[in-house]
Amino acid sequence: MNPVIFIGTAVCLGFLFALQEWVFSRRMGSHWGAIIFFEVWGLHFFLWGTICWLLWRLFRDSVQKASVAMMLLFFLPLSVVVSVVEEMLFVLSFPGIPINYSHLTYWHRLTLFLDEELVYNMVIFWCAFFLFRGMGYYERYRENERTAAQLEIQLANAQISALRMQLNPHFLFNTMNSISSLMRVDVDAADAMLEQLSSLLRITLERGDAQLITLRDEIDFIETYMAMQERRYAGRVEQVLKIDPGLYDALVPSMILQPIVENAYIHGLSKITKGGLRVDVERDGERSQISVINSGIGLGKDKMPSSDGFAVGLSNIQNRLKLHYGDKASFSITELDFTRVQVMVRLPIELSRYP
Repeated sequence: MNPVIFIGTAVCLGFLFALQEWVFSRRMGSHWGAIIFFEVWGLHFFLWGTICWLLWRLFRDSVQKASVAMMLLFFLPLSVVVSVVEEMLFVLSFPGIPINYSHLTYWHRLTLFLDEELVYNMVIFWCAFFLFRGMGYYERYRENERTAAQLEIQLANAQISALRMQLNPHFLFNTMNSISSLMRVDVDAADAMLEQLSSLLRITLERGDAQLITLRDEIDFIETYMAMQERRYAGRVEQVLKIDPGLYDALVPSMILQPIVENAYIHGLSKITKGGLRVDVERDGERSQISVINSGIGLGKDKMPSSDGFAVGLSNIQNRLKLHYGDKASFSITELDFTRVQVMVRLPIELSRYP
């Protein structure tokens, strides 16, 4: 509502009316010059542009909150007064108008104009009134939308942070339990696992509250985790990690791979004497496709999530994918045969701005 722009727009609108009336008068045989039309209509809309801007400036809150009683008791009398004042200023500025009545006194000419244009002026006032009132409704609607959107974002971030906090102690508990079991049979291996765990915790702390990280960082984390499992299982598991180099700068949710690999070991590889684990990350059109295939005993009773680590790990991933990407991401777990299970995650490719 810059006054120069608002009043300038009103004057330009007045010039359009002036041009229209001048063209019409020429067709009717009148020889009046165009200047008088532009002066009359220009001043008329300049006055009303100024009045309407002052109405917005001085009574903005009152216009937005006005009840029916306030409209009748305050704004209706105000519209009459403003309409009369506008005509007084207009008639004072053009003493030779109306041309056929230029000999009349100021008050007689004012009476003529009021008889013809008082209702018209009041219509302009009330059009401006309800326009400003509608603008206020729209502003409040947009503000409510922005507030709701901010609350949704804050809620989603809080939920994602809570899910990440859920993963950290779960991961730490399982890793410490593995080290504790290894201490009884191979102290050196357990000591090495403690060092690797220290590296994993350092990486986690360095990430801070970051919800999305590059695939490169996620792979660094999962390679260290897989090295720990390799030491624990002492060559019983053949590990394969294959990554599309073009996806290293793609953003993925933090700790998206670790719960899948952890479940592969706990619910599959730990139950057999020898097996394999394969992790593939490749491009599938506009999406990244993460595939984890592990040997084991199939899904069996784990086909549906339970209250144990299966639910904490994989259900956590599903919830985070939904919060981050909505319907644009997918998660599935499939029994390829009675000895192999595949977890598949597909998510939109979003490259990091800071490679």
